[in-house]
Amino acid sequence: MSDFHSTAFFVKHPFRIDDLKMPHLYEQRKPFAVVKTIGLSKIDYENFIADLCVGRRFIEENKGLCRIDEDGVWQCLLVRQRGQPDGVLVMPDGMDYPKYAAYYPGGED
Repeated sequence: MSDFHSTAFFVKHPFRIDDLKMPHLYEQRKPFAVVKTIGLSKIDYENFIADLCVGRRFIEENKGLCRIDEDGVWQCLLVRQRGQPDGVLVMPDGMDYPKYAAYYPGGED
């Protein structure tokens, strides 16, 4: 495994996807690795990004995979609409909703 990691700007307690797309300083970005990708239907994804404060079963079932490792890399879930490259990186931090989340533009696979 390489020492290079993608980075993203994680927002604490975001309400909707627009909160993740705001300008930020590059120094505030965190290295991350996707431990699992969750593909949702269009309607489920739209519901998810419209209200990120709601507990979700798919987060509850996978939150145990997420952590910040010994190198400071955020091991997180990637939630996206099936067939779409972009999505939301989720760090539940023990919760059933995204306690921290970042917009993932896609295209880095």
